[in-house]
Amino acid sequence: MATALDQLRVNFDGKEDSRGRLFVCQKTAAISDLTKVRILHTGVDTVRQLYRGKLRPGLLDTLADTVGHVSLFGKVWYAGRVGRDSGYQYKLQNLDLGLILLLKNFNAKPDVVGPHLKIEVSPHLIQSQSPEDLQKLLDLFANQVLDECTPNQCAVHIAVDIQGYSLPRDLVSRMQCRSKAQREFSTVERIEFDDKAAVYGRGQSFLWGAASGLQLAIYNKTAQAKAIDKLDYWQNIWRSHDNPFDDADPLNYDPEQPVLRIELRFHHSVIEQFAQGSVNINTGEVIDTHTFADLVPHLTAIWRYGLTNFKLLDSQTSYNALWTFLRQDINVTIPPDLTPDYFEYKRNYKTASGFSGKNVELFMGNMISLLAREGVGAKKAFQRLQEWECWTVIKDHFESKGKNERDIYNWIRDKLTERTIRWGVAV
Repeated sequence: MATALDQLRVNFDGKEDSRGRLFVCQKTAAISDLTKVRILHTGVDTVRQLYRGKLRPGLLDTLADTVGHVSLFGKVWYAGRVGRDSGYQYKLQNLDLGLILLLKNFNAKPDVVGPHLKIEVSPHLIQSQSPEDLQKLLDLFANQVLDECTPNQCAVHIAVDIQGYSLPRDLVSRMQCRSKAQREFSTVERIEFDDKAAVYGRGQSFLWGAASGLQLAIYNKTAQAKAIDKLDYWQNIWRSHDNPFDDADPLNYDPEQPVLRIELRFHHSVIEQFAQGSVNINTGEVIDTHTFADLVPHLTAIWRYGLTNFKLLDSQTSYNALWTFLRQDINVTIPPDLTPDYFEYKRNYKTASGFSGKNVELFMGNMISLLAREGVGAKKAFQRLQEWECWTVIKDHFESKGKNERDIYNWIRDKLTERTIRWGVAV
């Protein structure tokens, strides 16, 4: 990815100002005026806290026999089974409280220490509790679900809601990111973007990246909140930034204008990479966070990282003015004075070399045999491989050997041909 520079910020006197709302593109000298952009909300929209441990005796028997309301841990929950794609077998849901408990990992025995619990927290519970009090609540339930309970990392969604800004029509083509999966959802239909970007009509929602990594979502929060019957709730949040003494204050929320949300979604594996890759420059110790409360002082840092992973550009070497503004002016830490200036933030990637590379090679060889048996062609096989959650690991493994995506396709094609002519399709 090319290195991009922030736009120069000036005030109305034309003097350089680190908080100026006039932005000058240093390549083209074009001026962007963001004086009408209003920040209505900045915060964490979603928390998913994971825990390891052994399920308490008798709990699974209760869940296996229950579909509907059940009283557990001093609360009433809606209990039921969940799909295998979630990774868990059962859920306990109390949306009034703002919690969903996902229990019993499919890949671990209940009486063996494993990743048996994930607690999902709603926005209203996040905003009603301090990070410390929220963590105590999550830990309280976790210790009632699991024996030998320990936190096992968290996932977060960081959201910023703004008004007074219209997305550029060529948003998709301007966005530079590692992910090739880009999706636009308009009021008419859903469109998939792969190698090339296209825009249909006036899209209201855009999504880049994979759910198993880091995602960027940009969408009309007003329309989304109305669709799920949460508009009143969010309007109260947005109005909390109003000036009660001046109805003409330009910082007021305007209910006649749509609210645009820019949201970064960090999978727990990405947070773990930060936890193991970021160090205190004074002591040399990694931050080694495992809980949401531990992560709070570092939220601004990972927000800014996310906006360098996904780059909205005006040129190959210049950020869009909004991106400069969001990277420089948004503070997500709670409270703001928790922002540490003595950490070097870096992700600690697990590469495809070594152990993972061995697994990739074994998998690819077995895959070729199965594809040949079923008569699947190279084109279809390559397409399905790209859609798989582990595609990034496979791609990284080939890149470490100097191979690009075209080389991967050619390898699959050649191996399928060899397997067919040497052994035939019958097994």
